[in-house]
This record gives sequence, structure tokens and C-alpha cells, in this order.
Amino acid sequence: MPAPAYSLIATDLDGTLLRADDTVSDRTRAALATALGTGARHIVVTGRPAPRVKPLLDDLGGGGLAVCAQGAQLYDAAGDRLLWSLTLDRELAEQALGKIEAEIGQVHAAVDQDGVDGLTLIEPQYLMPHPTLPAVRIHRRADLWKRPISKVLLRHDTLSDDELATVARAAVGPLASVTMSGPGTVELQPRGVTKATGLSLAARRLDAGPDDTLAFGDMPNDVPMFGWAAHGVAMANAHPELKAVADEVTGSNEVDGVAVVLERLYGA
Repeated sequence: MPAPAYSLIATDLDGTLLRADDTVSDRTRAALATALGTGARHIVVTGRPAPRVKPLLDDLGGGGLAVCAQGAQLYDAAGDRLLWSLTLDRELAEQALGKIEAEIGQVHAAVDQDGVDGLTLIEPQYLMPHPTLPAVRIHRRADLWKRPISKVLLRHDTLSDDELATVARAAVGPLASVTMSGPGTVELQPRGVTKATGLSLAARRLDAGPDDTLAFGDMPNDVPMFGWAAHGVAMANAHPELKAVADEVTGSNEVDGVAVVLERLYGA
């Protein structure tokens, strides 16, 4: 059998592999199965923390690795364990929030706790961008910092995501990295951690490298991953910042954009 076009297929979840209802279409499942039949491997690379990824991986077959929390976690789905995890210093996170609020007034915050049993904690007025994802509402900001965290999520009452991300980057400086991973999802994460750093470490475990990797995404947090991978495919619904650096643009997540590319490269 000839070698696959790319031996590693890295897909974002929300807005990319998943439709709006958090499902993977039958056509995309079939295209992934065909690609895997050629010897390629599939790895999820997502902003979601490990506990919010396991049910989806179980639905896709239950095995393999996933890069979670914007690259801060490498999750072994078969063993339900983290192979590595980098946390965001909680004192720095609190300082960063203070600096942002000094510029634009009150923000509403949430955190993803570290670990395979970590919770998503949200402040009273924080609105979850994905209503289907479980979260625990807390009453005091101090409760956000009780356990190690992988990231902080931010929302503002009037600023757009792009505006909030711009202000946050200027205010936070070296305290943390700022990224935008979806509508209503501006995040603070450990400095220097990106999807590219997480994917590169995961690929090494799979004896793969940048030249072997095909990547799919839809938001600015996927820009580093596209810079690392040999070929980056942006969805039709992608943020303009990602489309600007993509090697190609496919259909949206609602019309099997991932499947269209996989069928072309690996056969229908």
C-alpha cells in the first residue's frame, strides 16, 4: 500500500471537526476511517480540557492521544490519564485579570481546573460559549484559584472578542499568553504554550514531524499549529486571521469541510 499523503491528521474540534450540535457527521467519520486505513493517524488538538474531550473521543473510538487545553495537556484517552500537563500560575492569573480590568472595567472569568477530573468554574455573569458543556457556577472570584488550573477564560459585556484579546495582550504582557479559540472565548494560558508546542510533543511520541502533518482549524489559536504543520486547512467559517495563513480553505464544519479534503487526499 502506498504511503498516506500525510501520516498525521491534526484536527481542532469546535467549528472544525464538530458540527454546532457537538456531533461528527457520518461523511466525516467515513473519510477519517478511510484515511486511517491507509496508515495515517488522527489526533485531536483542542482548546477544550481533557475532561471535556473524553466523551467525544469515546464516540470516535476511544483510543489515541489528544492535545488539550490549547497545548497545555497531552491526554491518553485509552488510559484516561494525562501524559503531561502544564498549569497556569494562579497568582499570575489573578494579577493578569487585575491588569485587564484596570484597562476596561469588569470582565467575567472562568477557569478550567487541571487534571482528568478537573471542573470548569464560572463566575456568576460568565456565559458559557458552549451551553452543552458542564460548568460549576461559583460566587466569589477567590474560588477560581482553589485548585491548579490550565487556563482562564474571559468575557466582557461590550467588547468584541477581537477587541478583548487586543486589550488583554497589551495589559497582560509576559504574565501569560492570550488567545482566541472561538466565539466568546478569549483565554489566558501559560506563557509560551500553544497548540503547536503541544502537537509537536505529541507527534514526537508518534514518530511524526511537521512534514508529516495535515492540520485543520478555524480560529486564531490554530495559527501556531498551521505554522508548524506542513499543510494547514482553514474552514470556510474560520476567522480571517487563520484564513490569512492557511494553505487552503475548505467548506464549513456544517457541510463536511474536513471530509472534502480527506476524500481528496486519501480517496473516497
